[in-house]
Amino acid sequence: MFRARLGWIFRGRLLLLEHRGRTTGLARWVVLERAEQEGDTVYVASGFGTTAAWYKNLAANGVAFVSIGARVRVPAQVELLSKTDSDARLARYADRYPKAWTQLEGAMRAASPTGVADIRLVGLTLAPSRG
Repeated sequence: MFRARLGWIFRGRLLLLEHRGRTTGLARWVVLERAEQEGDTVYVASGFGTTAAWYKNLAANGVAFVSIGARVRVPAQVELLSKTDSDARLARYADRYPKAWTQLEGAMRAASPTGVADIRLVGLTLAPSRG
């Protein structure tokens, strides 16, 4: 959908994150839900904390392009939020989307070997639109 330039259908709720493999340098893609947005910065959640491949790739090289709404392959500056900052933003997400949060947190808890959800947020600050 995103590659066909139909990302606008998701009304900015979902985005396509392009990142570079930390060992291969090859382009990789993942579709993520926007947890929060402040101005040009979009926050996305890593449901598997710091162990998700895309999170590790961003931590290793910080290369990111985002397709969201009508914007396609926009360069983005990456910020890996601390556990404390992630938890604060996730609390706001839980208030806005209580049903989705219950499902998400339960699934992440079930998938975690410790039974505790370690959800980390990543801030993606999009480059300004040209023209």
